[in-house]
Amino acid sequence: MPDHEPEPHQDGAQPHQDGGAHQHGAHGRVPTRSERWDAFKQSPFLPAIVLVFILAAAAGLFAGSYTFSMAKPTPHHIPTAVVDAKDKGDSARGKAFLDGMEKALNASLEVRRYDTREAARVDVEEQKVFAILDVARGGDKVTLDVSGASGASVAQVLAETAPKVGEKVGVPVTVKDVKPLQEGDPRGLAIFYISLAAVIIGFVGAIQLSVHARGLNPAERIGFTALYALLGAFVIAAVVDWWLGALDLPFVESWLILALTMCASGMVFTMFNTLFGRWAMLPTWGLMVLLGNPSSGGAVSWPLLPSVLGHIGQWLPPGASVNAQHTAVYFGGHQHAFPFLVLGAWALVSSTVFWVWRHRHPGGRVSVPAHAGK
Repeated sequence: MPDHEPEPHQDGAQPHQDGGAHQHGAHGRVPTRSERWDAFKQSPFLPAIVLVFILAAAAGLFAGSYTFSMAKPTPHHIPTAVVDAKDKGDSARGKAFLDGMEKALNASLEVRRYDTREAARVDVEEQKVFAILDVARGGDKVTLDVSGASGASVAQVLAETAPKVGEKVGVPVTVKDVKPLQEGDPRGLAIFYISLAAVIIGFVGAIQLSVHARGLNPAERIGFTALYALLGAFVIAAVVDWWLGALDLPFVESWLILALTMCASGMVFTMFNTLFGRWAMLPTWGLMVLLGNPSSGGAVSWPLLPSVLGHIGQWLPPGASVNAQHTAVYFGGHQHAFPFLVLGAWALVSSTVFWVWRHRHPGGRVSVPAHAGK
């Protein structure tokens, strides 16, 4: 037994024994490159630096994707009805007018022939054609019926082009908008904006659930996603219709379209969060915002988009939402199942992936077993 116990340090810790010199020596040596890299990987600086470069790239891609699709709309594929084209369009001036329109629009006018104006109007309502060209017998005048509700940008291109072509070939042209936009939405952008709001709030809501309600179990997470989608969609529709009066909505149908959009968007983020963890925002933002919104046909009608974007956009949630909402507002009674199937498929597939691999999703509550004695 030693004569006395060693005096403790003021902080209560025992002094270093024979290993003290070695430990001080370890702290004093210069860390190796491998050790510095391991320390850096464990620090918050690595993800911060990665995010700096990701955000810079995202900013450029965001601006580039919208500029590419919207800055200079160019006709690529405009289905147009020509009434009784076989008889009336064969006159010299009538044929010259149609050829002039083809040339002015870079051969993007897809002519579909109809025997009567009434038959052509049915396909306008079905959104199969964007305008009706009626060349009078002998080609002494042309009537162009555009449909602003089918696509404001397409109607504008046709309405501006037809009189110029008529002047060149010596045929007077009368332009009428047979399906105009609502007064509160003269540029046809309100539907795009409400769909955009549903998409963004949909995945932002899922992000917030992951941060602030991390303890939700899988079924609860899906339930709360559906709940904020229903309530958020109701508020969007109420603000746009009842408060601002920008659109006269078929309220219940528009509400449910927005709710399905918001739910699908939220579950897409939840799926990616399950698969990619903290980097889930990258594929979500890329799919929904960089690709989905510019190709949705909401700001620029799909015949004026680059052809690849026009086709892809119809299969993504933003495009499906714009498609369904646009038909509900302007072409009631002619709704199609396709956009609802697209939205439903995204919501169902995302929910299924999340449920199957739910053990990988961050969060949830750990079940505590009851004590054996109870």
